[in-house]
Amino acid sequence: MGIAFKSSERATLGVEWELQIVDRNSRHLRQEAQQLLAELPDLSADAAVPPLRHELMQSQVEVVTGICETVDEAKRDLARNVGRMREVLEPRGAALICSGTHPMDHWQDQSLSPGKRYGELVEQMQWLARRILTCGVHVHVGVRDQEKAIPIVNALAKYIPHFLALSASSPFWGGYDTGLASARSIVFGALPTSGPPPNLPGWPAFEEYLETLLNAGTIASIKEVWWDIRPHPDFGTIEIRMFDGIPTLREVGMAAALSQSLVELFDHQLDRGYSLPSPPSWVVNDNKWRATRYGLDARVITDSYGTTVPIRDDLYELVRELTPIAARLGCAEDLDLISEILDKGASYERQRAVVSQGGSLQDVVDLLSTEFDADPTRATVGAGDGAGVR
Repeated sequence: MGIAFKSSERATLGVEWELQIVDRNSRHLRQEAQQLLAELPDLSADAAVPPLRHELMQSQVEVVTGICETVDEAKRDLARNVGRMREVLEPRGAALICSGTHPMDHWQDQSLSPGKRYGELVEQMQWLARRILTCGVHVHVGVRDQEKAIPIVNALAKYIPHFLALSASSPFWGGYDTGLASARSIVFGALPTSGPPPNLPGWPAFEEYLETLLNAGTIASIKEVWWDIRPHPDFGTIEIRMFDGIPTLREVGMAAALSQSLVELFDHQLDRGYSLPSPPSWVVNDNKWRATRYGLDARVITDSYGTTVPIRDDLYELVRELTPIAARLGCAEDLDLISEILDKGASYERQRAVVSQGGSLQDVVDLLSTEFDADPTRATVGAGDGAGVR
């Protein structure tokens, strides 16, 4: 089976940010995505690829950028459409927040979004799909050649724990502390075609593997391959799906900068004839669990002999290595936010700090709301700013 990869001319960006709708007073989720999107038809229905979309639950909505050249452009694109949603929600006493899971609410209390695709997903996956009350951030980065896509996916798999530890924001599930940095990683990771990407030798092997999954009836289309990192042939991108829900636009910019800089690094290393890292699957799986459990306190495996290092040290070194590339891409300041997160804490740490200081889970929701609303990148963006439609 041939799968055409529509190569990008450069490391362009696209960002998908899944958000939760909450009540300002009760702090619980509100099932109002359908009404919200109905009031913004120019963003949710009229465009060929709408920037506002349903998610599985009616309490969630996804905001998606167009094709962006820079991290700053992607942030302005997101900020503009988030602003439009706020105009609709605020008079109703509702707000937007983002975290990998809602600290208090239960999946059993949610309403499913309309749409044939969601119904089919629930029918096929049953309990596994019904409980996906989770949010994430997906970052697409353009790749210039089909033959580079799989080597870059393999290389990026080394950084799955780094992506997750920095963004981990789901310590609570159904009102309880799970003891994990990312409960979302476990909940979504239970789907049969999710998890780390298989280590494949190249594009023909990817085509053969997808054909096998289709023939076996494991998937009905390539859209049902929910790997943590995957090629997206139609967009000509690598899609990094490992990030937990990210509570601030600044941190979304950090995730985009890290993704774009790594893909740019690997793209140019391939041009110079270098071999990219390709860690064995057992290392990738073990490191993902370590970040899921311990977040930024994890020690990650660095070789096939079981050598480990603190992920914090690895992240400091990664920022140093990527800074010149990020500077050329115009996102060095966004990348440097990693250092601030290492110093002040990732979202899962900030949420737990509220409880450890005597606060309730309602106070945790307030923290998430305050962070989302007080984000300095919230500044109003004019209608003519931002990117075009993908």
